[in-house]
Amino acid sequence: MATSRRRFLGTAAAVAASAWVAPIGADDAKAKRSANGRLGVGSIGLRYQGSVVTNEFRPHADVVALCDVDRHVREQARAAFGSTPRIFEDYRELLDREDVDAVVIGTPDHWHTKMLADAVRAGKHAYCEKPLTLTVDEGKFLRDVVRDSGQVVQVGTWQRSDERFRLAAEMVRAGRVGTLRKVTCATSPNPTGGPFQTRPVPAHFNWDLWQGQTPDVPYVPERGHYTFRWWYEYSGGKMTDWGAHHIDIAQWAIGEYPAKVETRSKLPAAGDRSYNVAERFFARFTYPSSVVMEVSDEGRNGILFEGDAGRLFVSRGNLTGRPVEDLPNNPLPRSDFTLYDFDNLDRPPRSGKIDAIQNHVDNFLDCVAAGRTPVSDVESQHRSVTTCHIAGIAMRLGDRPLTWDAESETFTGDAEANAMLSREQREGFEVV
Repeated sequence: MATSRRRFLGTAAAVAASAWVAPIGADDAKAKRSANGRLGVGSIGLRYQGSVVTNEFRPHADVVALCDVDRHVREQARAAFGSTPRIFEDYRELLDREDVDAVVIGTPDHWHTKMLADAVRAGKHAYCEKPLTLTVDEGKFLRDVVRDSGQVVQVGTWQRSDERFRLAAEMVRAGRVGTLRKVTCATSPNPTGGPFQTRPVPAHFNWDLWQGQTPDVPYVPERGHYTFRWWYEYSGGKMTDWGAHHIDIAQWAIGEYPAKVETRSKLPAAGDRSYNVAERFFARFTYPSSVVMEVSDEGRNGILFEGDAGRLFVSRGNLTGRPVEDLPNNPLPRSDFTLYDFDNLDRPPRSGKIDAIQNHVDNFLDCVAAGRTPVSDVESQHRSVTTCHIAGIAMRLGDRPLTWDAESETFTGDAEANAMLSREQREGFEVV
């Protein structure tokens, strides 16, 4: 049975209320501080966004440990963060350190779930990059593990900490476009490439550990670092890369989970040495209230909300439309439609891409200190990336229309699709 808007809003209200119920005691949170009163942070996965986010911790926390399976990357990171942090190849050694109170997980997607579960079970708070999971079933697993651990977890969907995106969702919730009819999320096509050459594994790179739960295959440099995103084994292409951002904001505004997904896609020819996510993609989600959301690789990057009384567009840097122009004379009643209360935390949110990432890190640190639930919690982000995943499954089933039961988190009457809610995991790296 599809989750109704009323049930979604009830769940959202419960999550919002939980922001006032400390998952850990505030005194316990303060006790888990280094000798100078600052959190000790360990960073796992240091290429690109991992280092960007970790750098945002430095004004308010001590970066004490760094981990990457590429020795060159971890040594470069230590040089950038100073001589103090210890460096590790295996993240489990970092988690064993008592001076690490919180971790930043900036690894490729296929490692997020296992590392996050291991971190919270080790008593560490965690900031984990998006998308949260590789599969739907990983999200179900994480929800339970994080809840039972009592640790604070922030997922790196930082658009929630940009006031433009949040205001757009709040305006839709407040009816400023009238009855919502359609949402369009636009990104761009996935890169294509290959077949690539296999190479000897570099001496400075632990390829076996990098692969983790995924199938053991010959080393191809294009499988690693930034371009892992274009391989189905490790990610979901832009459907999960950008979708984890835009679909998250769209569903925050819609207030429901989808009941049906239809896709049109072009998958590349089979081959184990070429990018293998969809070259072109389009997904159409139908929600219980009859709202339609379309996710396309064409159009102006951002989110367009259309209702029977108006429309508004939001992107990184823009919030436009007649409802926005009307705000000076008709401001939102904040107490009624505020989706997340930043006012009762230490630092007010700012605008702009860089500031929004800072906001997101600040929100995490404030929630650790106060024992509160952050703006991008595990439940909301599991639900957002689940929407991405079910579209990916439909594409790989030849664009077969699928009916989704958001209550049971399974497909209705489709055993083949349900079998794709999880993936086979390599022995020794299972997510458990």
